[in-house]
Amino acid sequence: MQPNEIRTVFMGTPEFALGTLQGLIDAGCDLVGVYTQPDRPKGRGKQLAAPPVKELALKYDIPVYQPVKLRAPEAVAELQEIAPDLIVVVAYGQILPQSVLDIPKYSCINVHASLLPKYRGAAPINKAIIDGETETGITTMHMDAGLDTGDMLVKRSLAIGANETAGELHDRLALLGRETMEETLKQLCAGTLTPEKQDDDLTCYAPLMKKEDGRIDWSRSATELHNQVRGLDPWPGAYTSLNGELLKLAATRAATGQGEPGSIVAADVDGVQVACGDGVLVIGQLQLSGRKRLNAADFLRGQPLPPGTRFGD
Repeated sequence: MQPNEIRTVFMGTPEFALGTLQGLIDAGCDLVGVYTQPDRPKGRGKQLAAPPVKELALKYDIPVYQPVKLRAPEAVAELQEIAPDLIVVVAYGQILPQSVLDIPKYSCINVHASLLPKYRGAAPINKAIIDGETETGITTMHMDAGLDTGDMLVKRSLAIGANETAGELHDRLALLGRETMEETLKQLCAGTLTPEKQDDDLTCYAPLMKKEDGRIDWSRSATELHNQVRGLDPWPGAYTSLNGELLKLAATRAATGQGEPGSIVAADVDGVQVACGDGVLVIGQLQLSGRKRLNAADFLRGQPLPPGTRFGD
């Protein structure tokens, strides 16, 4: 069997999904439809903007479908009429009901950004960094009615850099996602896929990140806070307060030292050093609410931070 013999529907929405969709296109899959989220208002003018996946699909004249609710009877009926042999899902943004999972001849295959069974859920990239993991990867799996609980198909891993941010890891995993799905498709065509059950005892959950997850608790260790900062960069961002004003932090590193948690130990061109429950967090970039992100040297020129200055409430 060849990719062009498989009627394929792709479901995805953000930039993370683009590499995998492009991989399916380049492999010669018979892409009979792309499902993505509806256009949303964006920017100050609140003009409707198409999701990245829609833009790529239209470039190749692939039919695009944007149901508000995939589980709606009319949306399910439409997909049944398309009659795909395979559905590939990457960060679509909607849960596939059983009525959809039952449609394709072969499977609904999800490309998930973690080494399952670890980090099921919506934010596996952020959570892996926040938890201090040194390795992550991509897992393709047969989808079932559970949350990322289906049988695993192909895994590919990569190391997480000590200072790597969620945004940087996102981009590397997007490329790895394409490669992993290409291998999955190759094995599907060859009839050599070997599904593997997940061990539920080894799982943990990665919920969608919220803005309040970024609040810094200076009683925690410098290493934990460093992981929090980079795990939430670029969104939602880690933050504290300075004189009652919100202050976002970025480009951090953990160092040795001590002092009253939340108090500045030193501030110079190399960074703002803040005492934590254990160690010192060195902050390389700072951003006051409504202003640009600045490196420490530029920030200090406009906002001196003498030792003893306190961050936080």
